[in-house]
Amino acid sequence: MENRSFDHVLGWLKSTRPDIDGLTGSESNRISVSDANADEIFVSDDAVFIDSDPGHSFQAIREQIFGSNDSLADPAPMSGFAQQANSMSETMSKIVMSGFKPSRVPVYTELANEFAVFDRWFASVPASTQPNRFYVHSATSHGAMSNVRKDLIHGFPQKTIFDSLDENGLSFGIYYQNIPATLFFKSLRKLKHAMKFHSYELKFKLHAKLGKLPNYVVVEQRYFDVELFPANDDHPSHDMARGQRFVKEVYETLRSSPQWKEMALLITYDEHGGFYDHVPTPVRGVPNPDGIVGSDPYYFQFNRLGVRVPTLLISPWIDKGTVIHEPAGPRPSSQFEHSSIPATVKKLFNLKSNFLTRRDAWAGSFENYLYLRDTPRDDCPETLPEVTTLMRPWGPKEDASLSEFQVEMIQLASQLNGDYVLNGYPDIGKSMTVGEANRYAEDAVRRFLEAGRAALRAGANESAIVTMRPSLTSRIPEGGLGNYQKAY
Repeated sequence: MENRSFDHVLGWLKSTRPDIDGLTGSESNRISVSDANADEIFVSDDAVFIDSDPGHSFQAIREQIFGSNDSLADPAPMSGFAQQANSMSETMSKIVMSGFKPSRVPVYTELANEFAVFDRWFASVPASTQPNRFYVHSATSHGAMSNVRKDLIHGFPQKTIFDSLDENGLSFGIYYQNIPATLFFKSLRKLKHAMKFHSYELKFKLHAKLGKLPNYVVVEQRYFDVELFPANDDHPSHDMARGQRFVKEVYETLRSSPQWKEMALLITYDEHGGFYDHVPTPVRGVPNPDGIVGSDPYYFQFNRLGVRVPTLLISPWIDKGTVIHEPAGPRPSSQFEHSSIPATVKKLFNLKSNFLTRRDAWAGSFENYLYLRDTPRDDCPETLPEVTTLMRPWGPKEDASLSEFQVEMIQLASQLNGDYVLNGYPDIGKSMTVGEANRYAEDAVRRFLEAGRAALRAGANESAIVTMRPSLTSRIPEGGLGNYQKAY
């Protein structure tokens, strides 16, 4: 899911769950960190639909965490959220300091109460969406603090947990809606993985019902907000009621599957999206994953984490009302962060492959929480609360401009369909509306996967990567294969 902090979504659970490190109501930020007489904004439980998108660039996050450009404070004061928000608009400070009453997010509240909630899970890097998503799958962003044109075109080169699973003879599947962000990875564009990508709408419920879900599954959200299929990723200004309905659907699909007693479902957010969180982000003892330093002007060392994000662990092997705090290891400084996912997958499946980077070797893993019971629970809810009321007072705006994240997804789509060779790249998505971008992305993915599957049927090298021609010539003619080349 996208762009929400722990305190913003789950912080007020502490009112009925004192074992959770959430909000008491005494937490605050001043509009000016350096002015002791500046207005003080206290946290509130009146969050509703948010039409604006708070700051979450690297420099904005640094100000939110430290209150200035000085990032040496330990513990991090978490004092600059209101100040940074106020620099965007006078009303933004109150917005970023607000959180949801548990009753406003009934699906997330029910899951937290019925299963396990992490109250010490952090974003992997104090940056925006894509770098953190890369850590989920590869325990590094390969030096990226935002999008990097050459890597968007050629694909990020680092090894992923999907590669490790494949090396060990285990299956994986990616169930996507508009466009799979996992295709940012070069290795996942290889022909041999073309059959691993499935339409969520067409295949997820079917595979679950038949008991044919693969060993490892990634379910991607809808990133574009259109009338027929509204976005369900929780990214502002998308409706969080849609996100809850999506999570409810995924849970209930898995709960009714014959594979349920063999499952664990993890729900997390890429980063905090500019919303306040009171728990200091770890700034010491965090290893750089691969020795790569960020680009100028910051030359970030990738040696501190991002802000805490909501994370839930759901399984019949998890006791009701579990709270998971800091990990016991493997290092004294280890934390739960997105690299904990590949770290846990390696241990859970006993993969013979090495850790992907120094980061997942360091990150806390959570497989031990699946071994605390002798038998699976038989009292897990079959359904979750209905989300009957939308938070947003209007429907999707298909004529809206794209967010930075959505532009990145269109740049990915332009690589898949070959349009990246045109002069308009990388500005290809900046003039699109949301509706146009949705159609463009879905068409690009469809043609890329069709070409890959056709090439496989024709006996092409499974390590090859399809190269599409731009514009209309990239469409596959009846019976044609498109062009493909060996992996570069």
